[in-house]
Amino acid sequence: MFELTYSKVGDYYIPDLALPEDNDARDIGVYGRRHAEYLKNHRIGLYIQFLTSCKLHSYLADLNEQAIDRRWTIVEQMKKTQGITEELKANDMMSWVGAVNNIKACAEEIINEELIYC
Repeated sequence: MFELTYSKVGDYYIPDLALPEDNDARDIGVYGRRHAEYLKNHRIGLYIQFLTSCKLHSYLADLNEQAIDRRWTIVEQMKKTQGITEELKANDMMSWVGAVNNIKACAEEIINEELIYC
């Protein structure tokens, strides 16, 4: 049976309420923070459900890991498809930098569309 305890503050008794501790020490990262902000602003019911069930941090950490893995996969696939190689890097550094930056920007857009803002 659940027993509720109280602390006396002045003339009032206040219930001693606390959420269970979340032992997940993983970082939620930039993608987790972006998704949390999206949930707060556009999916408040889902955000509150995760928050009150103490699953928000784990959910955001998982999402961050998925986004990082997905971004790496997309970048590598696009580099291979577009023929962006180490040889190009050695021969024409500026073209390589421009191409890789473009690929990274495209990967960010895909991650945002698929995982963060949905």
